[in-house]
Amino acid sequence: MTAEPNPSFAASLGQLTVQLKSHGATSSRADSSQRRNTEGYAEVAMGAQRKTRHGRMVVEKQEWFVRLIAQGVSNRQACRIVGINRRTGTRWRYGRTILNRAGEPVHYPPVSLAAHKPRHTRYLSLAERTTIADLQRAGVGVRGIADELGRAASTVSRELRRNADDQGRYLPATAERLTVERQSRSSRTRHLARDEQLCGVVAELLGKRWSPEQVAHELPVWFPDQPERHLCTESIYQAIYDPRTDLTRPAKRRRRRRRRRVQGLERRGRLTAMTMIADRPAEVTDRVQVGHWEGDCIMGAGNRSAIGTLVERVTRFLILIHVPTGRPTAEAMRDSIADTLGALAPHLRRTLTWDQGKELALHQQITARTGTRVFFCDAHSPWQRGSTENMNGLLRDYFPKGIDLAHISPAELQRVADELNDRPRKTLGWARPANLITDAALKTA
Repeated sequence: MTAEPNPSFAASLGQLTVQLKSHGATSSRADSSQRRNTEGYAEVAMGAQRKTRHGRMVVEKQEWFVRLIAQGVSNRQACRIVGINRRTGTRWRYGRTILNRAGEPVHYPPVSLAAHKPRHTRYLSLAERTTIADLQRAGVGVRGIADELGRAASTVSRELRRNADDQGRYLPATAERLTVERQSRSSRTRHLARDEQLCGVVAELLGKRWSPEQVAHELPVWFPDQPERHLCTESIYQAIYDPRTDLTRPAKRRRRRRRRRVQGLERRGRLTAMTMIADRPAEVTDRVQVGHWEGDCIMGAGNRSAIGTLVERVTRFLILIHVPTGRPTAEAMRDSIADTLGALAPHLRRTLTWDQGKELALHQQITARTGTRVFFCDAHSPWQRGSTENMNGLLRDYFPKGIDLAHISPAELQRVADELNDRPRKTLGWARPANLITDAALKTA
């Protein structure tokens, strides 16, 4: 006996578990050499809707495979019917354990059907619909049925009106089927798909590399008197990843697997006359005073080019520093940082926090030129400059790793900095860094 794939199977998961049959013997599989039919239970994760190259959903194939095994079909025959490799079917049926790159065992459980999520009590159940049908045939009115069920009369009235069949009869099974079909979200269109103007505004803000959360908080500014156009962050995320919605987001940076960091002190030699971050004034750590900066360099291909970054700790205002020599030498960084900070008012250039990179070997000369005190983080402690590290991640959207940063002009750097400074930031209560630094510049020290 074989089973055909059911397209609506995901919408009617009435089977909570599937018991694997084993020709009357009950056993468990210890390893790949002991492949036997077993009786057991496991669960399928229904969230990932991935497709194979042939177009059929992987989850749908897994459900079909498990149903075949439950009906007594052999592993080889089930794999042939579903159209998968025999080794894949064995993994789905028994699970597997592999070693990751660190040599640690990772276990993938067997595949089976997920338990059906119980319906919320606010919705009528099939038993309640059966009671409604029985009482209606007995001539009981709407209010009498509502009193019997402990529901509002409007609920019963709406149920009888919406879920009657083509002949006007109310049948419990038909009402249940109509409700399930109506609750299916597959036939609904998203708000962004229906509203072209709203979709255009969201696409424009996403095109500026705003996050969906920033866009959601900006929509009330664009449409102050139209609350129906105010979206939550999750709605924007779902629209971005919905192939039926013509809404995209600029390519995000690709993160590589985290590699282990060397612990301990810097082993490549240390800078002289460093003032460590532990000696930094308390007002810097508490972010209560404007004029304290964090700095770093983002590197280009082969570490042969760089861009300097300065982030003000209170306002998160960004300044990008052009490095004319390509490599961030100590002399080039001294001149660039001194010129950049020297253009600011004295109360806007109080301190600078940097890592122990050799590009700041001439930090004493920077202090002599600008009056800005320079503090250094502990070795291998990037979290001590959290604002700069966060900003560097945002900058990688504009300057991906592996490109030559020496060809980036100062005008392009200024354009990117202006765009980032005009973004509303959640950590600032959705204020813009450009507005905050302007207000701070008007104040006296």
